Parts: sequence; C-alpha cells; structure tokens
Amino acid sequence: MSVKTFLLPDLGEGLTEAELLSWHVSVGDTVRVDQPIAEVETAKSAVEVPCPFAGVVQELFGAPGDTLDVGKPLISVLPEGASLRAPEAPDEAPEAGQSYREEERAGASPAASSSAGDPEDGADSGSGNVLIGYGTPGGSGSTRRRRMPKVYREAVDPRPLPPGETSAAPAPAAEPGLAPRVINPIVRRLARHHGISVASLRGSGDDGLILRSDVEAAIAGADGVSAEDTTTGRPAVVPGQAAALPAAAGATDARTGLGIAERIPVKGVRKTIAAAMTRSRTEIPEATVWVDVDATALLELRASLKSTPAGAPGLLAFIARFVVAGLAKYPELNARIEDVDGGQELVRFDGVNLGFAAQTDRGLVVPSVERVDALSARELDTRVRELTAKAREGKCSPTELTRGTFTLNNYGVFGVDGSAAIINYPEAAILGVGRIIEKPWVVGGELAVRHVTELTLAFDHRVCDGGVAGGFLRYVADAIENPGSVLADL
Repeated sequence: MSVKTFLLPDLGEGLTEAELLSWHVSVGDTVRVDQPIAEVETAKSAVEVPCPFAGVVQELFGAPGDTLDVGKPLISVLPEGASLRAPEAPDEAPEAGQSYREEERAGASPAASSSAGDPEDGADSGSGNVLIGYGTPGGSGSTRRRRMPKVYREAVDPRPLPPGETSAAPAPAAEPGLAPRVINPIVRRLARHHGISVASLRGSGDDGLILRSDVEAAIAGADGVSAEDTTTGRPAVVPGQAAALPAAAGATDARTGLGIAERIPVKGVRKTIAAAMTRSRTEIPEATVWVDVDATALLELRASLKSTPAGAPGLLAFIARFVVAGLAKYPELNARIEDVDGGQELVRFDGVNLGFAAQTDRGLVVPSVERVDALSARELDTRVRELTAKAREGKCSPTELTRGTFTLNNYGVFGVDGSAAIINYPEAAILGVGRIIEKPWVVGGELAVRHVTELTLAFDHRVCDGGVAGGFLRYVADAIENPGSVLADL
C-alpha cells in the first residue's frame, strides 16, 4: 500500500477551480476519514473539503491564496500502518505518451487514482462522503476510471489562420521524447483560444507537462508565438509582435498617466459575478418598469403585529409573500428560456424558489428559499434570515445559490430609491425595492405625508410582453398599499 493522493474534486455545478483559503492540517499530522483538511473558495462559496483517507499527511499541494484546478492533487496521505514506497504501475497501461501520474493530474476518476498507482488499494474502505465528481469506495461514487482525452501531440496548430493573416515562421517540431504534453482540457482550450501552438512551449510540469501557467506566460509575452527560447524553455517573442505587459502596482499607467495603486486579480466569487452579469446583459433582451408605492398601510400592519406574542415578520417577508402571490397570477415571470436542439423553449415552474440578493464580504450572492409558495410570511422571514447569515459566512451550498426562479432585491438598505437591476441569469425577472421614505402624497384629494417606496421590475422580454410585466408589478404595488385584502386570501 503506497501514498494515496486526493485530487481536488468538483465542488458543485461543474466548477473548474477553487482558491485555497487555509489548511486545517500540516505535513506529519494524522488525519481521519472525512476530517476537514482545507477551506477553499469556489466561484460560489467557501467550502470545507473533507479527506476520504485516514493516515499521515505527506504533502500539501498549494499555499493559501493559490488557485487550484479541479482534478489536480490537493493532499497526499500515507495510510496508517503502511510503509512509504513508490507507487506501482497500474494493471492497465495508460494511453500512449501518458503516464499514470499525468492521467491522475488530468482529472482521472479519484476513486481509481486514490490508490496512487496501487490497483489493489481500490478495495480499501474509504470515505462515504461523496462530493460532486468524486466518489470513494465506501460511498456511492463509481470506482471506474474516467478516461481523459488523449495527449495533444500536434507539432503545429492545425487551425486555419483568419482570412488575410499570414503565418509566421512555422513552429519547429518537438524533439523526440519531448513532444508537447497537454492533458488538462482547460489548458488545451486556453491555448487554442489565444492561438498558441503547444509545439512552441516546453512545459514546466512533471516530465514536461504543459501547465496553465505555461500557456498564460505565452499569452502575456506575445501576440503570436513562433519559436522557443532553448535557454529558458519559454516561448520566444517574434520581433514586432510583443504584447504590452500589464503595468505593476506603483507604476504609471500609459493610457491615463495616473499612478497604479493596486492590481487585484479577478477570481473566485467576483469572477463569477462578472461572468454572470456579462452573460445576462449579452443574452437577455431586458426591459424595465417601475412604480412609486404608498407603503404606509403595510408599515402600520407590521407595527400592530409587533405587540403580538409571535412578533412581526420583516417587511421584506411581506413583500416576498406578495411577490409569490403575483407570480401565481402571472406565471410567465417565474420561468426561463432554455436552448434545446438548436431552438429555444420557455420553461415555466410549478412552485417558486425565491432568491434574495445579499451583499457579503466576498461579493454579491443570491441564495434562494425553496418552495416559498408553501411558506407563511413568518416562515419565510425565518428562512431568509438563516440564508442571509449563511451567505455572509460563505457557507451557502452551490444548490442554494443556483436553484432560484425569481429574485427579490432590497437595495433600499443602501439608502437608494431605485436601481436598474440586472437579471440573475438564467432567471426571467428581478424585482427591486428602494428605501421607504416620507414624501408628500395625495390621499382622498388632499396632500398628506406618506411612507413611499419605489418598485422596479426588470424582465426578459422574451418570456412576456409589457402588459404581463405591468400587471404583475401593479399587483404587488396594490398588495403593499392595501395588505389586508391580499393577506386574507393567502
């Protein structure tokens, strides 16, 4: 029995990387099965990763602050009572040019690779704690090895050049025994996207394995890579094709003439927010309607409930309950557009998972309460408070952050009246609530001071027309202005 290596699993929804926040163990520590060994921040939340093996920690792969790829080694453990020895060759020979270690690093089935090359170790008992994309023998995960794509060995990028573009000097073929090795599909896709020929790179990984950092260095160093510097093993830049490197902090920005105070990598939650917002603006034909609402009666109702033994739910819980009732009348907004077989389908849902935009130290996240249509205002208030607390701690699960069908955003807490909210893709609509302030308002033909708020509805114009959106918004507004009549029917 040899050292077992635990690969970073897919922690949910097909995520490809995670930032290592902290280690809970050190080299030489004894760990038990399912003991949390590290905390990582994925694109959606902070997660504690349990170890499926028991034994003594041999190596930690990465330091806090590092970004780790899914399918790459996270920790290696020597099982209790085992002697340290080199991994044995697997029974099944790996694909041509691909060592077992390379296959493991490329994201082979962790259940199989957990033996680190010892085929018989697959029968050992392991953790039943199954993470997405990672099963262990004691759990429900499969122990079949997943084959990754064959090693990418093309000496020259086979893609045709864009019209009107001429080729630079062709990249020399790789030396025998040093053929370019690109196992990770993310690295291969990154190289293709930026027009980098892997034949011009010499990998810095084990046995010349080309890593993401190698491709990123090539991208940063040149617009086009045509040769290799045999001294450094790094891509050589063709004269006249050098790309401008980003200026470091403390330098002067050439475009603005201002000093650069700080350069902050866009990663983790912020990277996901940026991608989601861009996709929403790019793919959704968005329209917005808004209305001012007299919320005086709702405030009076809540004040009267405070004196009851059960107390009063928060105002957002009441508004959320009105939203659910409105979606029952206008189900077009509780939907999404899906691409199916070259066409599109409008998917409507039987029930509402209501998302709440929550500002956290890690950025804006939208946890959602499941089946709010079955909850009272008090129950809904409790669930919202629980989820908001989890979100601020970074403990929401990927499911809680992705299952929403409609979003309610209370930006009034920031002291603003209105906002042109961006729809939480792939949902079809988002309702924003501004601050409630005293304003002059006409009541019964006379001017009075009332508590007024603004409701703003951004909606996907593909799922409905303005009449539906306006009808829904007016229903919620009327419910706020006359809550008694609506609550009586809920």
